[in-house]
Amino acid sequence: MRISDRLALIAVAATVLMPLPAVWSQAFAFDGTTDSGNGGISTPRPLDEAVRFGTQALRSGETEKGIDSLRYAADQGHAGAQWKLGRMYAEGEGVERNDIKAFEYFTQIANMHADDNPSTPQARFVADAFVALGNYYLIGIPNSKVRRDPNRARDMFAYAASYFGDSEAQYHLARLYIDGVGVNRDLRFAARWLGLAAHKGQYQAQAALGGLLFKGDDGIPRQAARGLMWLTLARDAAAGPSDKWVVDLYDDAFANATPDERSMALVYLEQYMKVER
Repeated sequence: MRISDRLALIAVAATVLMPLPAVWSQAFAFDGTTDSGNGGISTPRPLDEAVRFGTQALRSGETEKGIDSLRYAADQGHAGAQWKLGRMYAEGEGVERNDIKAFEYFTQIANMHADDNPSTPQARFVADAFVALGNYYLIGIPNSKVRRDPNRARDMFAYAASYFGDSEAQYHLARLYIDGVGVNRDLRFAARWLGLAAHKGQYQAQAALGGLLFKGDDGIPRQAARGLMWLTLARDAAAGPSDKWVVDLYDDAFANATPDERSMALVYLEQYMKVER
């Protein structure tokens, strides 16, 4: 089923939070996925061999050879190879940045693997491809046919968030409801998606949820201590310059919290960490 057909179901997923399927249980690395159908003996598959060879070539500086090998696997529908090439072109990693090529690879993944079982190893690549496409549709690609389309972006995020239970997609979908982009602004609905992502460790969702709870707004009761707990977790995970907003949000909340709220936040944090361990 092509992605255009699958997205016809998104209206329901975007308005009703359904039980989410489990995310993948096995990490997939570019060193060859295994096939357990051989009496429990792991055997590499041909396309996985091509991906492994391509990845090793990239690591050793043989970029052209690595890309050729990955492209071979990608042309045969290997989601991991398609994703790797898409990321390389999106980030200019070993190749000249080309958003159109990246968009095309991510689209191939969405078209070919939208129905993949969320528990399969390649599911994370499929979910990430939907998130990447959503981000492209949010802003468009200059000098191309890919125009800004917030509604399409919402559909992409909503599919990955609901079907694959992807935390990145859940966060990005929540941001649309916070900002009122492609949807009516709805902080309560945003908070529900943020909560799902935050409990999976998505630190941006933790920060956004913490900010909403600390302040309380538009139908969301103020829960300062709980909000400060999420902000503390997010601040500890923030690592780059682009995360300054997370640190600023925490600093502002901490400065405005009462001593009792700070103390209670520590209690919540200890309880949360015990459960996570």
